[in-house]
Amino acid sequence: MSFTLAIVGRPNVGKSTLFNRLVGKRLALVDNQPGVTRDLREGAARLGDLRFTVIDTAGLEDATDNSLQGRMRRLTERAVDMADVCLFLIDARAGVTPIDELFAEILRKRATHVFVAANKSEGSAADAGVIEAYGLGLGEPIRLSAEHGEGMNDLYSALMPLADQFARRAEQDAPETDVSVDEDVEDAVRKPTKSKPLQVAVVGRPNAGKSTLINKILGEDRLLTGPEAGITRDAISLQIDWDGLPVRIFDTAGMRKKAKVQDKVEKLSVSDGLRAVKFAEVVIVLLDAAIPFEQQDLRIADLAEREGRAVVVAVNKWDIEDEKQQKLRDLKEAFERLLPQLRGAPLITVSAKTGRGLDRLQAAVEKAYDVWNRRVTTAQLNRWLTGMLEAHPPPAPGGKRIKLRYMTQAKTRPPGFVVMCSHPDKMPESYSRYLVNGLREGFDMPGTPIRLTMRSQSDKNPYKERKKSTPSRLRKHLSRKGPRD
Repeated sequence: MSFTLAIVGRPNVGKSTLFNRLVGKRLALVDNQPGVTRDLREGAARLGDLRFTVIDTAGLEDATDNSLQGRMRRLTERAVDMADVCLFLIDARAGVTPIDELFAEILRKRATHVFVAANKSEGSAADAGVIEAYGLGLGEPIRLSAEHGEGMNDLYSALMPLADQFARRAEQDAPETDVSVDEDVEDAVRKPTKSKPLQVAVVGRPNAGKSTLINKILGEDRLLTGPEAGITRDAISLQIDWDGLPVRIFDTAGMRKKAKVQDKVEKLSVSDGLRAVKFAEVVIVLLDAAIPFEQQDLRIADLAEREGRAVVVAVNKWDIEDEKQQKLRDLKEAFERLLPQLRGAPLITVSAKTGRGLDRLQAAVEKAYDVWNRRVTTAQLNRWLTGMLEAHPPPAPGGKRIKLRYMTQAKTRPPGFVVMCSHPDKMPESYSRYLVNGLREGFDMPGTPIRLTMRSQSDKNPYKERKKSTPSRLRKHLSRKGPRD
C-alpha cells in the first residue's frame, strides 16, 4: 500500500458509500439514518492503478465532552493524525454548513494533505453546493457521486501526484523480506503467518466487553468503548501480533435475541457479525461473569459449533467477582451441562479492564487452532476403532448387527471422519456420540467440532448378476464333433 486515505465529514454525507466504492465490496454498513458508522474501518482500496489503504470514519460532530459523540469525534481525529491524506466529504445538495466550516479549519491545522469532495453531486441541484465548497479554502472541490461512481477520475487525478512520493517513502521504510514462508507450507499443521494470519472472531451479547478486550490485547484504544450497550455496529477486523502469534481479530456487534432486534441497523450489524463467524477459524465466545450462560450465550456458542469453528469460552469482568473459586466451579458445571456439544472446550476467566488472563486466553486460542487442524492416520484410527468395538459393540436393530469395517479421516478444519459400515441409516445417534466422545479422549481433541459420517460399503459380488455363458472355443469344439452316440 503506497499511502493511507482517511474519509472524514459530517454524518450521512456518504463516507461509507464511498469507502465501499473504493474497496469494491460492501464492507461498511450503509443506511439513510445518520451516525451508522462509529468505529474506524480500514480496507484495501483500488482506484485505477493506485493501491492504497482507505479508512472509513465516524461522522464529525460538534461535541468535545465524554459523551458517545465526543468519543467518536476523538477517534476520527486520531484517524486524521494517522492518515497521509484526508478526503473531506460534504453533501453538495445540503451545501456548506457551519459545522463543515468548523471542521475544515480543524483539518487545515491537523492534516498535511487535505482534499475537499462534494458528494451527491449528480444533477443540477448540487451545483450551488459545489460552488460553496470553494469557500472552505481547501482548494478546488472534487465533484463526486459515491452512489453512482461518478467523479472517480477526478479523485484519481487529485491523488496521483502524491502516490509516487508516498510509494518511494514506503520502499525506504519497508523491512527486508522474510523467506521463511515456504517452511510453513510443508508443515502438517498450517502455522499462521503475517500473510495468512489466524482469523479470530470475538462474539457475545451486548456490553459483554468485546471491544474493551480487543483494545487491551492491542495495547491502545483503537475501538470505541463505553458503558452504553450496543456501541459496536460494524464487524471491524484488525491485524495484530499477539505475543508472537499473527492474528486478524474481528470485533463484532453484540447479538441480542432475534425477537428484540427491530431496528434495521441492528439487523445489519448482527448479520455482519454472523458473517465474521463464518470466515473465522477460532471464535471467542465472551460471557459476562455477572450473568453467564444466558439463553443467547448458548445460541451464540451453538452457532459457532454448527459453523464448524474452534470455540474458546471466555468469562469477562472477573476482576469484580468476589467468590472466585465457587463461581469458577459453578461455571464449569454449567458449561458441561448446557453445552455438551463443546465438551472439553477451554473455559478462561479474563478481565478486559485490567488485562488479567489474556496470556491464558492466547494460549487457549493457539491450542484450539492446533486441535482444529489435527490429522490422525488411518492405522491409528482403526486400532482405536477396534478397541471401541470391543468395549461396546454396535447395536443390532431388527436382529441384524451393524458391522463397522474401517474408519478414515476425510478432512480437517474441523476434523471430519468417515466410518464404512453396514446399515448406516440404522445407526442410532447415541452410538455416534459414543464414538465422537471417544475420539475427543483418544486423540486429545477437546472442544473442537467433530464431524462423523456413516457410509455404507456394499457386500455384493460384482459377478453375481452376470449370466453364465459357454466360452466361444468350447462352442466351436462341440459343433465340429457333432452329437455323441
